[in-house]
Amino acid sequence: MTGAAAGGLTHAAPQLLRTAQDGLAVAWRNLIGLRRVPRLLVFSTIQPLVFVLMFRYVFGGVVAPALHGVSYVDFLIPGIFVQTVVFGAMNTAIGLATDMQTGLMERFRSLPMARSAVLVGRTTADLVRNVFVVAMMTGVGFALGFRIHAGVPSFLGGVLLVLAFGFAMSWIFAVVGMAVGDPETAQAAAFPVLAPLVFASAAFVPVNTMPGWLQAFAVHQPVSRTADAVRVLVLGGPAASDVWQALAWDAGIVAVFAPLGVWLYRRAV
Repeated sequence: MTGAAAGGLTHAAPQLLRTAQDGLAVAWRNLIGLRRVPRLLVFSTIQPLVFVLMFRYVFGGVVAPALHGVSYVDFLIPGIFVQTVVFGAMNTAIGLATDMQTGLMERFRSLPMARSAVLVGRTTADLVRNVFVVAMMTGVGFALGFRIHAGVPSFLGGVLLVLAFGFAMSWIFAVVGMAVGDPETAQAAAFPVLAPLVFASAAFVPVNTMPGWLQAFAVHQPVSRTADAVRVLVLGGPAASDVWQALAWDAGIVAVFAPLGVWLYRRAV
């Protein structure tokens, strides 16, 4: 290794450590805000609860015959996990847009902190919130008859996959929030992004029940790939291909939208 390369690595290590420390500080600030407004966390769990009850008892009888013996609640709950973190990612857009509108971003810029720390902190705080919400939805699922068929370690792997996907989706909505700059517009702009991904997917119904033209989209999109991977980890079966495809989507989303979000942050403030 040349002296220049070694020097570059020596310089990069403290920079990464500083970015991580700044990101955790911002994440802690966001979590304190969540603790002070617990209603936000409560309502974050009400929406997926409504979806569970609606699909379980309203649409379950229609969908169940297409599942070939698999209980609909066992099919549904992994999809609800994914739907929950996707809808929850909208909070990233709203939170960042609110910070821009109130001038907090300008105050962050005046501090000696890494430029990416604001976005890293927001997405990390939303990841922690997702841990709580997914845990709550697991309890609701068990109360409605959901059961783990492939063992606890496999189920926990599925939960980690859901959380990774939620973290990736937060970066998409971080870009949305930075691009629009106010919370009302952020909420309005987020829905056209998340609605096709969630409802035209394998989250709630088997893809083979959809029209042929819609199946092409439903199969090749990240919500379906993640829901199928989590479902296999919960119900059992060969999981490697589905899991790797879901992780590839996560990595690709972060690789594209994290730099884009930081670039928008630099421009915005």
